[in-house]
Formats: sequence, structure tokens, C-alpha cells
Amino acid sequence: MPLSTSSNFAKPDDAFRAIVEAHRGLNDEQSADLDAALVLILANHIGDIDVLREAIALARHRMIDASQQQQQ
Repeated sequence: MPLSTSSNFAKPDDAFRAIVEAHRGLNDEQSADLDAALVLILANHIGDIDVLREAIALARHRMIDASQQQQQ
């Protein structure tokens, strides 16, 4: 199964809102813990190490690009 990078949600804004709402009232540490738990749960749901590795590489690439753009 290849990594899907297009939206699979009928209402993508609702998905984003659900994630934002899950963080409401949490401190920074709790928020980071929630993110980590969510990543592990969803990675397990995917269940494909190649897709997981591709997603990790894409996420790291996006973070590096964003960091470099901020420095310019």
C-alpha cells in the first residue's frame, strides 16, 4: 500500500478541528504526549513498515524545509 498524501476525509476541516480540540486544556507536555500516543496508534493501524518509513521521511523533509524557510 503506497502512502496517500491526498485528503481521504470527506470533511478535512472536521478532522483538523478534532485534532485541535483534543489538545484543548492540555499543557505542552500533555500535548506532546497526546501527539506521540496518536502517532503510535495510527502507525499501528496502518500496519505497514514501508508506509510508516515513507511517512516519517516526508514529515522530516517538511520540517527541515520549514526550518530553512524560517531562517531566510
